[in-house]
Amino acid sequence: MPAADGSSLATDVCLPVGEGPFPTVLIRTPYDRRRHHAELRAWARRGFAAVAQDVRGRHGSAGHWRPYRNEAADGAATLRWIRARAWSDGVVVAVGSSYAAHCALLQGLGPGAPAPGTPAARGADAVIAAVPALGPAETAREETGPERLLARAGWWAAHGDRPDSDETALTAALDADPRLLTTLPLVDLPLRGGRPLPSWPDLWRHTAPGEVLRRAPGARVPLLVVAGTGDPFVAEALRLWRTWGGPSARLLLGPWGHRLTAEPGPDAHPAHRLPLGELWARWARTALAGGPAGGRSGVAALGDTPHWLAYPGTRPARWSTHPLRDDAEAPTRAGDGVPLRVMRGSRFTADPDRPVRSDDLGVPTDGIPDRCTAATEPLTAPLDVVGVPEVRLTCVADTPVADWAVRLTVLPPGGGTPTAVTAVVRRRDPAGRPASFTVPLPPMSRRLSAGTRLRLEIAGHHHPAHARNPHTGENPVTARRLLPSDRTVRSAGTELRLPLPEPGSPDAAPPPITSVDPVEELCR
Repeated sequence: MPAADGSSLATDVCLPVGEGPFPTVLIRTPYDRRRHHAELRAWARRGFAAVAQDVRGRHGSAGHWRPYRNEAADGAATLRWIRARAWSDGVVVAVGSSYAAHCALLQGLGPGAPAPGTPAARGADAVIAAVPALGPAETAREETGPERLLARAGWWAAHGDRPDSDETALTAALDADPRLLTTLPLVDLPLRGGRPLPSWPDLWRHTAPGEVLRRAPGARVPLLVVAGTGDPFVAEALRLWRTWGGPSARLLLGPWGHRLTAEPGPDAHPAHRLPLGELWARWARTALAGGPAGGRSGVAALGDTPHWLAYPGTRPARWSTHPLRDDAEAPTRAGDGVPLRVMRGSRFTADPDRPVRSDDLGVPTDGIPDRCTAATEPLTAPLDVVGVPEVRLTCVADTPVADWAVRLTVLPPGGGTPTAVTAVVRRRDPAGRPASFTVPLPPMSRRLSAGTRLRLEIAGHHHPAHARNPHTGENPVTARRLLPSDRTVRSAGTELRLPLPEPGSPDAAPPPITSVDPVEELCR
């Protein structure tokens, strides 16, 4: 298929048996269109013309690969090309996962405002976005600024500045140089990684929300967002769902990683292994027929149970509040949940030369504390957590720019495998002055059984998942000097708040679970 500038974009088409024209499903991907052949055949069996295309500069497509740069224009050209085919009825559903979801969302948003005196081009008629990588700024940084180092280094090593992919590239580079991700400045990391990555520095220049989030409130087509609670982009998926302005926005949230049902989490139940292809096809048919019903709604699997629940659109029905206590005799407030008792480190040193590791859930018990660690006693009754947990933090840093990494670890009874969710926020507060703020954690949807303990860690780093804050006020991407930072966490004003799905007072017994059929709920 020729792009607007004449570049040839490799495009595979799979048509249904029978007379057309047909509605079309379009997948634009940097991960090799040929990997989607089975998916194209499945869509065709359900009556859709199915199209998979390599984005510019990747695999079979000509041109120069510049991540996120050409997808709006090339996607618009592809939509025009599809609608000019005899087998097309003019209706297109844009579908994609990860980077391909970015492409699909741009097609659903259309090409933007037309030039004066020209008609508006038509975008896709519906969008299915799974584990969406919304844009360079959203994938490179947390919403408050901390840099996502490991994920971006891995992606750029595997896919950046090359026409093909090598999923083992970062692993091989780390085998050759285990300290690769401690490179200073971080912008020079490719020089030690063994392969030039000229687009790497440009990635870190993106700080403002990208085009997808900026234009999402003006969307005019239905959207289905599919995400996993174990996916690194789950918070961005929820932001997209909450801001989408189309006639309907649906969310499916499961106990999965970035590969969805192919990557189930430890709390996944067999009932959570949905046939996603069948669901997507049914939703697409519903969307093209004028549904689903207007508004925003979603469903979430309740981990460690077979249930699916309606997912709260905004604030939860109620909270379970767990205050931090550094004195075993300190009283708790009426209605509070099991308190978090400080085990160690209400005063600690965040030293970027020995950062808290993101790949190690162990907690040191000697030496200079590098984090504040607190834990609950075992829960006396099951607790269903559905929504976005948050930590209200009151703390002091001796540097004016400080990252605060908050990790909540679930310690199941009987020595089961711990699981954790982590959030990192960057704060600019007067040095040495107390600051109070809220840290939203990634969404959770799971049942915490009786006997479960919760551990909360508050640190200054989460490396290598995130770049180290140098504490000098410099940009962490270009900094060449690192300084330690002394921290204090105050128990007064610090608490963990867990969202609960049931209405009522915090000390009331929860009502029985109201389970929903996820397919019926999303397509109604």
